[in-house]
Amino acid sequence: MWSDVLDLEEFYGSTLGQMTRRLLRARLREIWPNVRGETVLGLGYAQPLLRPFMEEAGRTLAFMPAQQGVARWPREGRNLATLVDELDLPLPDRSVDRVVLVHAVECTEQLRPMLREIWRVMADGGRMVVIAPARTGFWSQIDRSPFYQGHPYSAGQINALLRANMFAPLRQTRALYMPPTRSRLMMRMAPAIERFGQRWLSRFGGVNVIESGKQLYAGIAERSQPQAAAAARPKLRVASSRDTPQVAGAARTAEDGEKPAS
Repeated sequence: MWSDVLDLEEFYGSTLGQMTRRLLRARLREIWPNVRGETVLGLGYAQPLLRPFMEEAGRTLAFMPAQQGVARWPREGRNLATLVDELDLPLPDRSVDRVVLVHAVECTEQLRPMLREIWRVMADGGRMVVIAPARTGFWSQIDRSPFYQGHPYSAGQINALLRANMFAPLRQTRALYMPPTRSRLMMRMAPAIERFGQRWLSRFGGVNVIESGKQLYAGIAERSQPQAAAAARPKLRVASSRDTPQVAGAARTAEDGEKPAS
C-alpha cells in the first residue's frame, strides 16, 4: 500500500528525515556522479533525492502515483511534480536516461507491470536505481519512517525481480546503517556510522540501493510477441493536467509538447 504524500512530507521535514535525505543523496551521488544533460525521472517519492540533479540534468521529473497523492515540488520556481498512473506513464518510449525509485517498489501492488512500464520509457543504455527497505535492517522493523511501510526485500529478491523484468543488476550497496532514532547524539554521529557500516557492516544497512541497466535483448523478445497478445493488454487511463490543474506545468514539462504514449 502506498504511503500518503502528507506523511512523507512530514517525515522528510523532520530532523530524522533530513538526516535520511542527506545520507541517501550521498549514496546516490556515489553511483551517479554526473547526469549532465540527461533526463532524470523520480517515481514514488523521490523529491528529497532529486534536488542535486536539478541544475545539472537536462530535465528533472517527479512522478507521484495517484494512490499516494501529489504535492508541489519544488516549492520555488516551476512545478516539476505530477500525478500519474504508475502503470501508464505519460512519456514516450525511450525518453528517460535515469530513473530513481524511492518508496515505490515496496508499496505498489503491481510491481511487475510498473517495472515493465519503466523499461518502456527508459532510453537504450539507461540506468535505474531502486532504493527499498532491507528485510534485515532496523528501518523495516521500527515504525518511525516510511521505510517501515510496505514489503521489505533482500538484495537477492530485488535482483531476481529486476532480471525477470528485463533489467540487468549492475551494482548493489546499502545505506542507513544508523537505527531510525531521534537521539541528537546519534544524529551527529550518523555520517561516521554510515562510513563504518559501509565498510564493516554491509549486510546491516536499513535500505538496499541497487543500480540496474536496461536489457535490450529482452525488449526485442517482448516486441516479437503476436500482435493479438499486445492488443489484449488492458488500456490504463493516465492522470493528466486537466484532471489535476495544480500540476499542469509539470505535465507539460513531462510531455514536452507530445501526447502521452499509449
